[in-house]
Amino acid sequence: VQLQASGGGLVQAGGSLRLSCAASGRTFRNHVVGWFRQAPGKEREFLAAIKWNSRHTTYGDSVKGRFTIARDNAENTVYLQMNSLKPEDTAVYYCAAGSSIITSSQGMASQYAYWGQGTQVTVSS
Repeated sequence: VQLQASGGGLVQAGGSLRLSCAASGRTFRNHVVGWFRQAPGKEREFLAAIKWNSRHTTYGDSVKGRFTIARDNAENTVYLQMNSLKPEDTAVYYCAAGSSIITSSQGMASQYAYWGQGTQVTVSS
């Protein structure tokens, strides 16, 4: 599985960005696709996850109500819509995929076997 994250950039506080995670190499069936981020000097943080074969989504507490994860099965792409961005959202954002990850474990980076290269998001104040 290859994952390609894109859509990052520089945005002012209060603005929006949409990240894309394009998957290739295999057909997702029971996979979960998640978004994480990592700021300099901080641990990798879980943001959101979505099951490939259902509409079930999971969110990290810090982004609930601001970020929305969605998928396009036909395009093999998962999106992360980010609204009301804050300077503390500045980080490298990664998408990841793993097979049959139960809901309670979807926030754990160790559960994901495949990772994209990351895309930088910078929010200016």
